Amino acid sequence: MTEWSKPQPSPRVVVQAGARVPAATPEAQSGDKWVEVPTEFDAIMLSSYGGPNGQDDVIPFLRNVTMGRNIPDERLEEVAVHYREAGGVSPINEQNLALKAAIEEELKRREIDLPVYFGNRNWDPYFTEAVSKAHEDNKVDGRPTKIFALVTSAYSAYSSCRQYREDFADALEALDLWDDVQIDSSRTFFDHPGFVNPFIEGTLKAIAELVEERQDLDLSKDVEVLFTAHSIPIKDNAKSGEPDEHDYGELGAYKAQHLAVGGLVMEAVKEQYGIDVPWELVYQSESGPAHIPWLEPDINDYLEELPGKRKAVVVVPATFLSDHMEVWWDLDIEAKETADEQGLLYKRVATPGVHPQFVAAMVDLVEERLNGTPASERKALTKYGPGYDVCRAGCCEGSGPLRAATGGLLP
Repeated sequence: MTEWSKPQPSPRVVVQAGARVPAATPEAQSGDKWVEVPTEFDAIMLSSYGGPNGQDDVIPFLRNVTMGRNIPDERLEEVAVHYREAGGVSPINEQNLALKAAIEEELKRREIDLPVYFGNRNWDPYFTEAVSKAHEDNKVDGRPTKIFALVTSAYSAYSSCRQYREDFADALEALDLWDDVQIDSSRTFFDHPGFVNPFIEGTLKAIAELVEERQDLDLSKDVEVLFTAHSIPIKDNAKSGEPDEHDYGELGAYKAQHLAVGGLVMEAVKEQYGIDVPWELVYQSESGPAHIPWLEPDINDYLEELPGKRKAVVVVPATFLSDHMEVWWDLDIEAKETADEQGLLYKRVATPGVHPQFVAAMVDLVEERLNGTPASERKALTKYGPGYDVCRAGCCEGSGPLRAATGGLLP
């Protein structure tokens, strides 16, 4: 039985002769922003972050997450306590398997006959295992195996876009399959209605519950809706998205996209209640060294400033697809505790999870590429969408040197 592990990052860039996009389907090798001609795929790979499955997995998992940063185990143990409290098991594992099963059912309903494999960046099953199995199960003599990587990250940033594409390249390198497998990545989908609508539904439900519980609340001043984004380094936000492709201004793509989602949700709230309910974008889950500035304000710091200004908060975990560790620990435990200490009523909106509209949205991403759907006909609710099928050169550049990455133009 093969022992799989996370491949070491490789700086090598491998390009097929005459191709502008490495290890991509012929349709994507054109380099066009949107692939508007039908593309055949042999398999789908649901691609996620990963999480430990027991106490013995926690530190090795965190070593994978921080690979190359030389963080000692004693520092990792400070983060490990979150997983220790849950028995060393991340909820993301079960949630991803539920999403995979729901996607398979939706594919079947649409009569799309493609197998779905599951792989993680940082824990078993790794991308290497998923790619290897997809290739072995579906290889056809005379041509590469074509895989559509359905990435479980909605926004533009290094950790949610390019790092996935780099890890796909690392997997191909480790397996020596550059000439035998082609991987196209799904586009960003933060403004797909199937991703946004569950947040709208949940926010309206939370506000209705507050109004029912406290009929004296004035929604125009007593309640504030907080959209939480996973914090990232400010310099990563500045480099997020497609260079010179959208008018993000000084916001950066990552922040601008979250603000756009917040705006969509609050438009629905205003339509429902006829008033402007205060709202703000805040951040959570900062995990870097103290000398590197990250996006702020932190949700806990923000909550501490609200007493006397607000009586209740509705928290919308806008970055996240499922109620995994960072939602459970950072919002349901830490932020809830802070709100309680400040005397604030606290409601947390559910993530999309396996909401039928979200599952349908994920399959929409597959079907767009199978059919070559024109960009003008793809579902997107903001001026920033729909995301590109083929990332531009330098998209979501990280702090380190550019490395090999599938799914986009070189470098």
